[in-house]
Amino acid sequence: MNKPIATPVLGFAAYSGTGKTTLLVRLIPLLYEMGIRVGVIKHAHHTFDIDHKGKDSYELRKAGASQMLIGSETRWAMIVETDTSKKNTLQDLILHLDHDKLDLVLVEGFKPEHIPKIELIRPSLGNPLFYPEDNSVIAVATDAELPAATTLPVLDLNNPEDIAEFIVNEFLPRQQRSRANS
Repeated sequence: MNKPIATPVLGFAAYSGTGKTTLLVRLIPLLYEMGIRVGVIKHAHHTFDIDHKGKDSYELRKAGASQMLIGSETRWAMIVETDTSKKNTLQDLILHLDHDKLDLVLVEGFKPEHIPKIELIRPSLGNPLFYPEDNSVIAVATDAELPAATTLPVLDLNNPEDIAEFIVNEFLPRQQRSRANS
């Protein structure tokens, strides 16, 4: 599936324990206040379930429903069983979002994907760096001096306001320019 996606997609890549989710929880309300409608895709390393044994939706899915939608007046969720011989790609997951209601898709994880991404680095953790080799890293957010030089924008990992401003002022206009040129 290679359908073009009009909504800008920005990844946040880091090793486990660096604070990706913590940052996004602080960043999303700031973007919302700026009028940006955000969708999020989070990578799960293992099989996961959002409904549980004993719940009607779980029992209906286990009975053989390949798609199970549960909804209320204020939200809905769909659980889709996929062919286990074909792995879902990030592109597949992005296409499931309702892009008419989004201005930006943030992706947590999916480090190897070639999407624009901000690398989160806590040098004290001693993890290897992505940005020297990964040309899809567009900025680095860190809480200390970087262990290797970079020409990329360096953001304060502990200042989500600055990261939100970078996204709105630098990333989103760049995405709009690249769509206009294609």
